[in-house]
Amino acid sequence: MFRTPQNPHACRIAVTGGPGGGKTTAIDLFRREIGDGVVMVPEAATMMFTGGFPRYSEPAAVRSAQHAIYHVQRNLEDIQSSRYPDRILLCDRGTIDGAAYWPEGEGNFFESLGTSLEAELSRYDGVIFFESAAVGGLGIEGGNPARLESLGEAAQLDARLRSLWSRHGRFVLVHHNESFFKKITIGLAVLDEMVQQLRSAS
Repeated sequence: MFRTPQNPHACRIAVTGGPGGGKTTAIDLFRREIGDGVVMVPEAATMMFTGGFPRYSEPAAVRSAQHAIYHVQRNLEDIQSSRYPDRILLCDRGTIDGAAYWPEGEGNFFESLGTSLEAELSRYDGVIFFESAAVGGLGIEGGNPARLESLGEAAQLDARLRSLWSRHGRFVLVHHNESFFKKITIGLAVLDEMVQQLRSAS
């Protein structure tokens, strides 16, 4: 999905994964290094839940929340794309993530939003998936106050998210590592390689 009159942005990369994967840290470090060449699209769910959006566990409430997150995420991406058409968009999560949180599994998440998994995957030129530390039994504590999942729940979410995103044609997995430093270093190298590939292809 490269630059066209209808789609003016340079390219769009979804950086996603289970809770406690290090994706936000990697995006922020990469943005600081590259500077004006990239722009970060923040995670909609964290913005909403830390800003006072109600969070309840009843299925109807979860469905409503995921609908809202989808639309906020999509519009955040579109705003940054229109403001910075020549920059690479690094999206902290993407519009597909809500399907992993849907009460009925993937269920009718996409149908209820009038879209499809294929259509949402096509919004992104590449996907980098940071596997949750929970997959290796490591702690996922961090600075995100919106994170409520246990280790077991985080690992399950990671698996559901990976099942969805791995269907993208340019999907790269960054495995969990006992050393967070090593994992972020590997992730930054993967991100840099994908950015260079997409720049040369655009």
